[in-house]
Amino acid sequence: MNLSIILSMAGGLGLFLYGMRIMSDSIEKVAGAKLRGILERLTTNRFTGILVGVFFTAVIQSSSACTVMVVSFVNSGLMNLTQAAGVIFGANIGTTVTALLVSFKLEKAAPVILLVGVLLVMFCKKQKVARFGEVIIGFGVLFMGLSTMSGAMAGMKDSPAVLHMFASLQSPILAVLLGTVLTAVIQSSSVTVSIMVLLANQGLMSMDICMFIILGCNIGACTSAMLASLNGKKDAKRAASIHLIFNVIGTVIVFIIFKIGVRQVVEVLTAAAGNNPGRVVAYAHISIKIFQVIIMMPFIKGIVKLTYLVVPGDDKKVGYRDSYQLKYIGDKVVLNPATAVVEVIKELDRMASLAYENLNRAMNALITLDKEEIEEVYEVEKNIDFLSHAITNYLVKINQTTLPIEDLKSIGALFHVVNDIERIGDHAENIADSAEQRIETGVGFSKEAQRELGEMSDMVNTILRFSFEMFVKSTEEHMEDIKHLEEAIDEKEKELQQKHIERLANNECTPEAGALFSEIVSGLERVGDHATNIAFANMYGEQD
Repeated sequence: MNLSIILSMAGGLGLFLYGMRIMSDSIEKVAGAKLRGILERLTTNRFTGILVGVFFTAVIQSSSACTVMVVSFVNSGLMNLTQAAGVIFGANIGTTVTALLVSFKLEKAAPVILLVGVLLVMFCKKQKVARFGEVIIGFGVLFMGLSTMSGAMAGMKDSPAVLHMFASLQSPILAVLLGTVLTAVIQSSSVTVSIMVLLANQGLMSMDICMFIILGCNIGACTSAMLASLNGKKDAKRAASIHLIFNVIGTVIVFIIFKIGVRQVVEVLTAAAGNNPGRVVAYAHISIKIFQVIIMMPFIKGIVKLTYLVVPGDDKKVGYRDSYQLKYIGDKVVLNPATAVVEVIKELDRMASLAYENLNRAMNALITLDKEEIEEVYEVEKNIDFLSHAITNYLVKINQTTLPIEDLKSIGALFHVVNDIERIGDHAENIADSAEQRIETGVGFSKEAQRELGEMSDMVNTILRFSFEMFVKSTEEHMEDIKHLEEAIDEKEKELQQKHIERLANNECTPEAGALFSEIVSGLERVGDHATNIAFANMYGEQD
């Protein structure tokens, strides 16, 4: 085999891999948020989960991307292992689409496909259309790579050394190992099987051995999810293990069937494919996956239980009050950009609950002058500050990845939400400082002042609850309530400040008490402003 053939093969493979990457990343940018929403809503049972897995993987052309996203969902608590199993089963079927397209020999249309994609990117100003153009470019580059590899393989038929090398591969076990290693290195079973399609079309690889290499591809395809789960929680590792267990058991079953009658299987597929060798390989790939899903679907719960033996033990549970720990996002790695923003929102919801509780704790301590409660305010504030820095750093990290377009628009808003929640925590700390000052100086509040502070605190609590719900659920349910509450809190602040001035003028309170009262009322009004900012953060993000 001469150097030009080797270089053509290498170049073609490079184009194919790059095209796959462009296409998969671009689809995730264009539709990642919508696909994520489908994964969240339609995986309540194993059957819909399988269908979603098939559809999702067929769209993004990568079972690895789908399983990594599922691992990320499980890691952040958005999906349980049974739901994950259904999606992973379906992803194994969806991944066969690429090889099927390759078998239809679309290489001749590659230059036209590439030109259409380039024109869309260059001349369309709408971001979504331009991103769709990138998808088409990836598709075109992929088939340009196939065309280059196909041409190189045609030259291999004239090389006795190459023919001897392929002919010498007779061991089914070695073929399975070869498929496993190649796919683990390339991290895409679609690519490996597509190469098998080309080899079969050129008559370089016997059909029997192609069948066994495809089996090996199934196991090698688990690499991406396994690697992604390494820095995740135990359930994330279990989700990746589901993928591995499914493919290992499925491969063993089909291997036994092939050992008994691979020739009969090839004959049936050849008749179905109309004597097209490449299409036989593609049909075999689809048939194997569907067969594995059918025979293993009744045992999903058993496979999930088996993962607890593979990955024993439980993670330490992180509660709302646990200090200096992230519960939903990883501090070391972004498991999947398409789920990163969802994980941040869940972590922000946890941070917001801490700030809400701390504000009420501080207001209570202001009246009761409980020193232990004041100290707890300070301790929780340290945790809120930790979460603020950790979430901000994570947002910076994910902003450098290929986020879906919808998520990219919301990043700026999320930075502001982190800051607003952190400022609410600061106001709780300021109130705790006022409580300490009352203890040190003996400043007292009248019953009327306490009642007024309680009324304003109740209004602030209500707007906080509505705002957090509106932000986390991305709804507009409480929009009008929040607008009215913000105006009411502003008016309340003016009213209480006026009453405070009147009490001072009538010598009904001391200047020290009046200063503390005024500061606390102003602080509560600013908390209401921060709550309003949080409520409308998503809307502002969409306009950016």
